[in-house]
Amino acid sequence: MKTKLVKKIMVPLVVACGLVSMAAAGTPPKGGTQGGRLEGTWEMQITLTDCAGHVIRSFPSLIEFVAGGTVVESNAGTPQALKTPGEGVWSHTTDNAYAFRFKFFTFNTSNVFTGWTIIAGETTVDSTGNANAGSATVKVYDPNGVLLVTLCAETAGTRFEL
Repeated sequence: MKTKLVKKIMVPLVVACGLVSMAAAGTPPKGGTQGGRLEGTWEMQITLTDCAGHVIRSFPSLIEFVAGGTVVESNAGTPQALKTPGEGVWSHTTDNAYAFRFKFFTFNTSNVFTGWTIIAGETTVDSTGNANAGSATVKVYDPNGVLLVTLCAETAGTRFEL
């Protein structure tokens, strides 16, 4: 009698577990490389402005959005001998939109620490998952943490792949 009761309870439970497992397997992982997901490495074009729309300069950048929410960034806007790579965080906000924030340290040609820059922005990945565009605020600080200037940036990029 107890065996029949256990079978009556266990069979639907096992079937339900199997269905949940199949549904989970069919769901793409958050942050993959398809359809609107940011995770991966991106070739970006950065256009720096004075926030009133006047272009200061434009340069390429390579940004890696790592699983778990970290960012690594390098750009051709400042010689690498004068700055560290940018390091920071990113998170999903809504739909195909994401927020990010990273920081790098700067030096002069005598290798003296001159301050840091913090870049905070948002980007949206298109439905193909292979392009993104957004905007950012660029804040430049001196070595004492005094804000020197705030700039704006427009970003556009494509996924860097094999």
